[in-house]
Amino acid sequence: MNFLNIFNTASKYLTDMLTKLNIGEKNADLIANYSLLLLGILISVFLFYITRWILRKYIAKHIRNSKTHWDDYLLEQRIFHKASYLIPAFFIGWTINNIFVDLETSKNVLLLLVTIYKIIIITNIINAILDTVVHVYDKQSKNKEIPVKGFVQVIKILFWLIATILIVSSILNKNPTTILTGLGAISAVLLLVFKDPILGFVGGIQLAAFDMVKEGDWISLPKYNADGTVIDISISTVKVRNWDNTISTLPTYSLISDSVKNWRGMEESEGRRIKRAILIDTHSIKFCTPEMLERFSKFEFLDNYISQTEELIQKSNEKINTKLLVKGRRQTNIGVFRAYLVNYLENHPSINTSLTTMVRQLEPTEKGIPMEIYAFSKIKSWVEYESIQSDIFDHILAIIPEFELSVFQEPSGADFRKILK
Repeated sequence: MNFLNIFNTASKYLTDMLTKLNIGEKNADLIANYSLLLLGILISVFLFYITRWILRKYIAKHIRNSKTHWDDYLLEQRIFHKASYLIPAFFIGWTINNIFVDLETSKNVLLLLVTIYKIIIITNIINAILDTVVHVYDKQSKNKEIPVKGFVQVIKILFWLIATILIVSSILNKNPTTILTGLGAISAVLLLVFKDPILGFVGGIQLAAFDMVKEGDWISLPKYNADGTVIDISISTVKVRNWDNTISTLPTYSLISDSVKNWRGMEESEGRRIKRAILIDTHSIKFCTPEMLERFSKFEFLDNYISQTEELIQKSNEKINTKLLVKGRRQTNIGVFRAYLVNYLENHPSINTSLTTMVRQLEPTEKGIPMEIYAFSKIKSWVEYESIQSDIFDHILAIIPEFELSVFQEPSGADFRKILK
């Protein structure tokens, strides 16, 4: 005896018993049908727990003991738990079809509710599978080139849109293609409602196609006051963890439409740039005397430079009357200082000399002559880079007086007090 025969027998028995109570054949039949429906619901609940127990006992246990990791995310997303809701839904649908044979209206309403329930459950299962795909993808560090999360979110929206169309078509008892035709009339409204997701999706495609920004990149967006590491790229928003540990949330499309500085090029290159200037007081610049040159030649990195430069200058001045300072070539303390800095940087263990290394004078200002250091550190991590840069300038500031130069500094209260004394 199958389930259908059992239900038919039970229905006939209940109807006959209720008819004897003088409540009317029609009412007796209705009460019997809904009583059997309640019984079907109880059986469905029992089937749900049996299905979940089987999935936990065997499938989940097998997944936990497996060596692969991607299937663990199936458990985290509760895919099997969600799938266990489908068995009761199909059983309830079968029950309604076989019980409410003569009650067409009740049958159609109940079947509609079951259909909507099944559509929602199936859509949830599909979304859980898509979330699993994102988790597995994110764990593969080599695959971070493409922000897959945004694409998956678009697919999830499409599935929910399809689910909504199927639900509406079920309620209206219309073909889904008819519903889609009607959507064309409100396409302008849909474009307005989904403007940000559409722009974000387009932006995500461009980011992936041109490899512009990916998770883990250090970016700077002055417009949004964002400066830090990209921690998440979704269909509509990008999250940036700033260096003060605050989180900036900005539209995905802004990475395409606005000016963005991506520091990935620096991180992937052979060095991080050091570019900083020191202001030299113009009043301290002068020609070098023989005594100064003799003293400078004892400095590390300068002995060969001074002797070679003096030799070239003497040859150049052989046919010139050099009794006047304005005639002929002479070394200056700032020139020797610049040569010292070049040699110092080229011999520094933390400077990558295969990249551009130079010391140059910038345009004089009312605050002195900027002497700019332009070099690349081998170390690119922030803390070590700043330490190397500080060490270099500590040395430069300490050695400047040895060349009889002085650094320009705005007068302070202590300076004015000295003048008044």
